[in-house]
Amino acid sequence: MANKNIPQKDTIKRRTISYMKELNTYKKQYNQLIDVYSDLLLQYYILTKKFEESGYEVVMETEKSGGKKSPILATLENLRKDIGTYSDRLLLNAKANKDGEINLKTNDNDPFNKLFDNLNGGG
Repeated sequence: MANKNIPQKDTIKRRTISYMKELNTYKKQYNQLIDVYSDLLLQYYILTKKFEESGYEVVMETEKSGGKKSPILATLENLRKDIGTYSDRLLLNAKANKDGEINLKTNDNDPFNKLFDNLNGGG
């Protein structure tokens, strides 16, 4: 089994702020959201490690039925959704970040880029 080092919450928070600054989306008013997002990521990392240590046990035996979804797996699924929601709110992914589009145009005088302009109806 791989031994993952789980970052501390402060490290996650600092990285998140750093990523947001690189994307020009950081505002100090987001610190409360960033704090919750950091908590969610920390929980996700901890539970992922426990899930790995359990041998990725997906189904747990119960007395009443043949088995049910592992509580760790169910929690991880919910955390993934919540993390996705917060990363959208914090503009940390390409879907949410209006600047997340790939910009192929690097030089206005490049004939290759002019070809794209002509194909898009510009030029």
